[in-house]
Amino acid sequence: MKRIYFNLGIAFVFSILFLTDAGAQEFRDLDASPHDIVYFRTNKISPPKIKVLYGRPKKNGREIFGNVIPFGKIWRVGANEATEVVFYNDVVFGETEVKAGTYVLYAIPDQNEWTLILSSNTDVWGTYEYEEKYDVARTTAKVSKAEFLEAFSIGFKDKGKHINMVLAWDTTRITAPIKIIL
Repeated sequence: MKRIYFNLGIAFVFSILFLTDAGAQEFRDLDASPHDIVYFRTNKISPPKIKVLYGRPKKNGREIFGNVIPFGKIWRVGANEATEVVFYNDVVFGETEVKAGTYVLYAIPDQNEWTLILSSNTDVWGTYEYEEKYDVARTTAKVSKAEFLEAFSIGFKDKGKHINMVLAWDTTRITAPIKIIL
């Protein structure tokens, strides 16, 4: 008789656990700007030379540059956590030699030219912890125009000895010159 009650008790507990949402993960508040990763490799089977982890906000009909992202103010380059760039080799970013490692990429957008900044202060959210004293490199990049992109995107163009990291959103394009030191 004790065994019957024990088995009924176990069945009751399991039915409660499996027939209810107790312990189920809620996914109602998924991130509107999910993160993405882009790699630069010299060929499809080589180890990566550069990795970028960034948030991908969407335009959603908004005026982005000069409005959502004001001109002349520091921007995290993407959404949510600040964009992280990993260099697996020493590089030249703009005109500055940068050691292999992980950095945060910030920008100061303007209408015709952006200042791009690599910071050694990593694992930060947005620009709240940005401090100039952690700047490792700064370079400027001209603004160009191209086809419309709904979601902010980062990609690479291989130019032989140089690589261009391209930041793209709406019709705005920014190109950061990078040279890998081998």
